[in-house]
Amino acid sequence: MNVAKIGSLEVSAQGFGAMGLSHVYGQADEAESIRTLHRAIDLGVTFFDTATGYGNGHNEDLLGRAIAGRRDELVIASKFTHGQGGEGRKVSAREAVEASLRRLNVDRIDLYYLHRVDPEVPVTESVGQLAQLRDEGKIGGVGLSEASASQLRAAHGETPITALQSEYSLWTRDVEAEILPLTRELGIGFVAYSPLGRGFLAGAGPVEDNDRRRIHPRFQDEAVAANARRRVTIEGVAERLGVTPAQVSLAWVLSKGVVPIPGTRHIRHLEDNWAAGTISLDDETVAELEAAFPRGATVGDRYPAEQMAFVPAAEPALS
Repeated sequence: MNVAKIGSLEVSAQGFGAMGLSHVYGQADEAESIRTLHRAIDLGVTFFDTATGYGNGHNEDLLGRAIAGRRDELVIASKFTHGQGGEGRKVSAREAVEASLRRLNVDRIDLYYLHRVDPEVPVTESVGQLAQLRDEGKIGGVGLSEASASQLRAAHGETPITALQSEYSLWTRDVEAEILPLTRELGIGFVAYSPLGRGFLAGAGPVEDNDRRRIHPRFQDEAVAANARRRVTIEGVAERLGVTPAQVSLAWVLSKGVVPIPGTRHIRHLEDNWAAGTISLDDETVAELEAAFPRGATVGDRYPAEQMAFVPAAEPALS
C-alpha cells in the first residue's frame, strides 16, 4: 500500500471524503454507503474525512457506525465551524469536539480542523482552543480548511498546524500560487478535497433535484459547456493510457505530493478511484493536462456567492 505523511500521521496515499454520504449530492442509501466504506477499508484506505456540518452530524454518526471494530486501523479526521450554534451563538472547539467524539463513538479524533475561519473569531483563538484539546488527548493534530496564507502563518505561529485542507484539482489550482509552497515551507500536510471537481472531471454531474451542485456556478449550463471543452483533454489522455478520466484526474493530483480525499457512494467508483494510485503520468502528460486547465481559467465560481465569502480569493479568471 502506498502511504503518505501528514505531520506525524501516516495515512494511505489516497483518503476517503465522506461528505457525499449525507445527502449533499442527492439522496444517499445508508446501507450502500456503509458497504462502500467497508470496501474502502478492505482496499487499504486508512484515512477518512468527515465534518460536523455534513448532514448536521449525520455523517459523523454514519462513519462511526461503519468503522466500529476497526477504528484502531484508521486515521479519522473531522471539522467544525464556530457558527454552527444558530441564532448567532458561537460554538466553541470543545463543544464541537465533544459532540464529534460522541457521534463517531471514539475516544480520540486523529485530526480536527477548523472548517472555515470565522471572521468574528481570530484564527489564533480558534486553533488555541484546538491545541488545548490536543494537549488533553481528545484530538491528535490541529488542522485548518480553506485558510489564506496569512491565516495559516498566524495559526502556525500560535500552535503547530498538522494539515491544511483545501479544494485542489485540475479545475481548481489556485492553491499553487501561494498556499502549497507555504505548506511545504512550514512542514504542513496538504489534503486535497474535491480532487475530481465534484465529479465533473470524471464526467459526472447533478442528477437528482436536491443535488447541491445545482446551485453551484460551475454546474450551470454555460459553465458546464465551457469547462467540458477543457475536459476533452482528460478524456483523450485516459483513452491513450487505457484508463478512466477519474483515474487521470486523481493521478495528476497524486503527482503533486498531496493527499486527495475523493468520495463516492458506490463501490465501483471507489475501486476505480483507488486504482489511480497505480498510474504514473510522465512530464509531457502532466504539462498537457495543465495547459488545458491553466490556473484561473475554469468558468464559474467554486461556490455560490454567500459561501465564496469564506474561502480565500482566487486569482482572476484568464481571458
